[in-house]
Amino acid sequence: MSAPVTTGIVDAHTHAFPPAWVADRSGHVARDAWFAELYAGPAAKMIDADALLMAMDAAGVAQAVMCGWPWSDPGHCREHNAYLAEAAAASQGRLAWLGTVAPASPGAAAEAERCLVAGASGIGELNADAQGFDLADPSSLADVGDLLRLAGRPLLLHSSEPVGHRYPGKGTATPGRLAAFLAAHPSLPVVLAHWGGGLPFYELMPEVGELARDVVYDSAASSYLYRPDIFRRVLDIVGPDRVLWASDHPVLGMGRFLRRTRRDGGLREDEVAPVMGENARRVYRLPDLASEAREALVTVRVRE
Repeated sequence: MSAPVTTGIVDAHTHAFPPAWVADRSGHVARDAWFAELYAGPAAKMIDADALLMAMDAAGVAQAVMCGWPWSDPGHCREHNAYLAEAAAASQGRLAWLGTVAPASPGAAAEAERCLVAGASGIGELNADAQGFDLADPSSLADVGDLLRLAGRPLLLHSSEPVGHRYPGKGTATPGRLAAFLAAHPSLPVVLAHWGGGLPFYELMPEVGELARDVVYDSAASSYLYRPDIFRRVLDIVGPDRVLWASDHPVLGMGRFLRRTRRDGGLREDEVAPVMGENARRVYRLPDLASEAREALVTVRVRE
């Protein structure tokens, strides 16, 4: 038996690139090794913000958070940030964005500040492997972390599993390293992508649960990593206020993942609204939708 719950869906982790980069990725493939690992092949999907909005319309998603790419070149970061800021400003509140910075380069904190002033909801998705910084070194993100802490804005970090299959972009941001980062930045608002590489399960250890008590997890790329009942398992450990529904679109198709979550995620009726939208609006301080944008409300059926 199922019960209908109406909510404004937020996809809390998507990617969009400037149209010229989508049309010709070759220059970035040649200059950025991490980008090349994921996007050298022509079958790897890249989209711009207009295509993202079309995917949202097709899926019935009200709002989405666009992540930057973890460029090692600060010039690429600035260009990407400028595009995301422009796209979000033109979206009438449907698109929010996270700025990207190169932590190992001078000026990372200044670029992060510029992003926040320009309307970014936070910084991310940063990636230690792609950008050459050490999660366990407190100095590696000290200036950026201090800025975000003072602004009350979150840092989104790429996370990966210490076991399981290999895939492009997996990396080494595993729970032990993430825990070391959290210990070094105790009051920094942190969102861990990809279910934190399994860190929620270690929260069954009291000391890890205390360390990660304010961390929020997103579900980006779930279908590549876990069975659908990952939602139920993590919700039973951390509760419904610390999980963000996120597809990683276009890595995972937004509509297909939404249908999979509805059908097999096992969310209870009282968990749907926070997981599918309210948490993302709180964490990323998303703007209220204009009345016409509220037409992107969907009916989610959850199993009792």
